[in-house]
Amino acid sequence: MTYPISFVSLGPGEPELITVKGLRQLQTADIIYCPATRNRQGESISRAADIVRALEISETAIRCFMLPMSKDRTEAWKAYDALYNEAESNYAEGKQIVIVAEGDAGFYSSIQYIYDKFTAAGIAVQRIAGIPAFIAAGALAGLHIVKQEEQIVVIPGTPSADELSEKINAGYVIVIMKLSQCVEAVHECIRKHPQTQFHYFENVGTEKEYYTSDKKIIADKIYPYFSLMIIQ
Repeated sequence: MTYPISFVSLGPGEPELITVKGLRQLQTADIIYCPATRNRQGESISRAADIVRALEISETAIRCFMLPMSKDRTEAWKAYDALYNEAESNYAEGKQIVIVAEGDAGFYSSIQYIYDKFTAAGIAVQRIAGIPAFIAAGALAGLHIVKQEEQIVVIPGTPSADELSEKINAGYVIVIMKLSQCVEAVHECIRKHPQTQFHYFENVGTEKEYYTSDKKIIADKIYPYFSLMIIQ
């Protein structure tokens, strides 16, 4: 029997936040590919693999692939091409293949690149939804993220202070992902909009998760990579 290649979304970090459907795919997989990076000491680390291990999945199924993290995506595309070739070969042998991604695999996830390659090659694929980090963040803080006729915009961490102010003045609820790229813009907006609520989160769904709505603390922080903000 030939199974589709499954792209399983792991959720924001807490193993119990994976869906039942996603967990079942992991439990029946022959091979689970997990993205890994290198820390400043040059050691290989994989938050995705740590989540899979916490779900008591057999270590023999887990295969990490190195995914360079850089704004220049050239090396990342090469890594995905190598993964595609290996996964396609194992798929042809009848193996049940899973490729995982943190959060949701279709939401600000570069894993879509390889999903599209399989689709273009006529190989059956399926994607299993996951909980995005900002939804888990709202639960952590007890926020009613949007209500009634409110509108929400979700943006990457690239806006200028003027762009953020324009959205705030228009009445949008704003979610900024990967906040580390727009530290100064956020700091400036906090000063410009004293009546606006700024909710700051780090490492949601992990042991290091952190939340504050204290503007003084937020305005003094340098935001790490795994951070996000909800502005209301």
